[in-house]
Amino acid sequence: MDGDHPHFTSALAPPSVQIPENNTVGAVVATITVQPGVTLVLNPPTDGSDNPFRLEGNNLEAARVFDYEINKNFVARITCKPAAGSAGSNLNIAIVVVLTNVNDNPPVFAENPYRVSINEMSPVGSVVGNFKATDVDLHSQLFYTLTSESTDFKLRSSTVPDVLVDKPLDYDKVKNVQLVLTVQDAPLTATDVRFTSTTTIMVTILDGDNRPPWFQPCTKHEVGGALICQNDGYTGRVNLNEQEAGALPLKPGPLYAIDGDSGINGEITYSFLSGNEDRLFDINANTGNITMLKVADVLGTISLTVLAAQKVNSFQFATTTVTISVQVKSLHPPQFQKPRYEGVITSMGSMAMDPTNEDKPLRILATDDDYTATGGLNPHITYSVSGSSDFSIIDGYLFMMKDLPEGTLSLQVVAIDTTNDETATAQLSVEVTSGLTSTSLPLSTTDITATTSMVESTTDIKTTEEILPTTTNPTTTSEGSVSTAPPGGHTFLAAASSLSPSGDFSVVDMAVLGATLGALLLVCLVVIGVLVHRMQRGKADWRKIYEANVFRSSLGQGSGGPKEGIQYTNEAFHNDEDGGSVGSGGQDGRSAMAFREPRKVVEDVSLQESIAKSSVPLHALLPDNTSEAGSSDKADSEKEVKPILTKERRVEEGYKSVWFKEDIDPNAKEEVVIIPDSREDDSEDEEEDEDNNRHSKTPKVGFADADLDSGLGLKMGDQAEDSDDDDDELMTSDL
Repeated sequence: MDGDHPHFTSALAPPSVQIPENNTVGAVVATITVQPGVTLVLNPPTDGSDNPFRLEGNNLEAARVFDYEINKNFVARITCKPAAGSAGSNLNIAIVVVLTNVNDNPPVFAENPYRVSINEMSPVGSVVGNFKATDVDLHSQLFYTLTSESTDFKLRSSTVPDVLVDKPLDYDKVKNVQLVLTVQDAPLTATDVRFTSTTTIMVTILDGDNRPPWFQPCTKHEVGGALICQNDGYTGRVNLNEQEAGALPLKPGPLYAIDGDSGINGEITYSFLSGNEDRLFDINANTGNITMLKVADVLGTISLTVLAAQKVNSFQFATTTVTISVQVKSLHPPQFQKPRYEGVITSMGSMAMDPTNEDKPLRILATDDDYTATGGLNPHITYSVSGSSDFSIIDGYLFMMKDLPEGTLSLQVVAIDTTNDETATAQLSVEVTSGLTSTSLPLSTTDITATTSMVESTTDIKTTEEILPTTTNPTTTSEGSVSTAPPGGHTFLAAASSLSPSGDFSVVDMAVLGATLGALLLVCLVVIGVLVHRMQRGKADWRKIYEANVFRSSLGQGSGGPKEGIQYTNEAFHNDEDGGSVGSGGQDGRSAMAFREPRKVVEDVSLQESIAKSSVPLHALLPDNTSEAGSSDKADSEKEVKPILTKERRVEEGYKSVWFKEDIDPNAKEEVVIIPDSREDDSEDEEEDEDNNRHSKTPKVGFADADLDSGLGLKMGDQAEDSDDDDDELMTSDL
């Protein structure tokens, strides 16, 4: 106050002062200057709260710590009282205390964490949300950064906390993403950042309806960023003329589909798209189970196309194929030939051998009585060793797939008919031992086929007499038959030695291979020899056919025909080099012809039939040395050639028939007896025969009793005489 007014109390104080927040208690807010003897009194706040100030002498001090965010200013009211006895009056003064803001608070997010969701079909650039922080210190600008393990999202900018979709989303790949958002009250490049704050943003990706139904099971493929699921279809079987009860069992499992959008998992409805025109089947619209409405009466396969569509969004659909095989009902399951098999095996890749015969591989075989036409061999049966991958069965032969310690293993083999899943089992005992192996696992599929075929053909080798017909020299007895069986009657197995780990063959392997090849060479030479012998024998047979043709021509030559009492011999057979020719003379002057009983030579009928049906002149098939039959035969060859060797009696004109007589007397001396066409004592029989047959008489040539050493005995007779002998055996002797 001014001293010119003595009736007032004099004091000097600032009307307002500033003090920063977060001050210390006792900090001097303002200093008041007064006249001597003047007393200062601090008045309480008008709102009745505690006084934030205090007076210490002439100093106005802070009684507490001030917070700008709570109170930004205060008013300190002070009364100045004059000294006692003075004429002055009280003076009231007010000091406004203004707080200044200090950066003492970090930025704050409204939530922690934030939870948001977004559809996977949202396009790139879509806003997931805005996540702005606040700062009570009233900073005009805050700065943000976004961190995440996923690169599918980003911030719009460092000062605008909008989270955006940065890449296409895929619900099946990522369903939830956790983002961390950081804010600070200074630029990102500043070094004097005092306060920062973070929050978590939990983003849930929602499944969009962008995939069709998927038939199960299926194989997933990613094509151009899109995920597809490929189903190979279903197969089933029904029996011919039988109606299956209930749902048809299908492979690889029951028919059903799921929504490709697993997050939506919409309901699926099923229907036939094609293939069920005859309405043999029905499909449940809700479950997809297929049942039969009537029997299938045609063997074959039926291909059904099934449609699966979403009930809510029918534009999302998929199709698959169900192949139904209509087959004959199986009456018999596979059955192993033996309940127990035993084998010996030596090393990895080698074939198991039969312990009872070391040269014979072990053959595991199951038959099926439904395949009687093939001897029980069912081509649809496959073999496996139950619960073991150490062995493999290829075409019934057992191979070891890995090295195993020596010992005896007890296993079980399984045979399964792949057409109906019927199975059979048998016990298998395998002895693993060290030693040479004769057959190894082939290195390729082609080698497998060749090896198994070779083993099959080799194991079926018996003696040569069982494969080739017995070859007997006509001038020797049956004891002279040729046998091509190997010494000792053993069979040879085509073998292939296994390679050593270094890839080289050992000396023993080469020795075994050489012995095997030598045995095969021997068998080949024997077979070639037999074939050459049979070709020689066939050549002689054609010569005999030609001689028979000459003989037939000689019987029919001349206008008068044969006369009674004249003896005939066939000179064409006398000097035959083939000792086996009919009627040929041997060195000792005896006939070399071997007469067989008609019932014992039936096997040669096929040869005679081929001769009788042939219209080609036989001399054209023979070598030049057959031309010595003479020029007289040429004239006969120009005539019509008609066979005389027949299986049945011929009644046509121009034919002559020859029969063998079963009761030939070897002591008879006559060679040929010719019986004329007309005989007085048989005239009545001939007339009766004329009435019955209605054709002219044709003389017949038959065998008379003759000595086998003197040549061929024949007789000519009327057909009527032997009319009652139609059941006699026809000539079937080898020519």
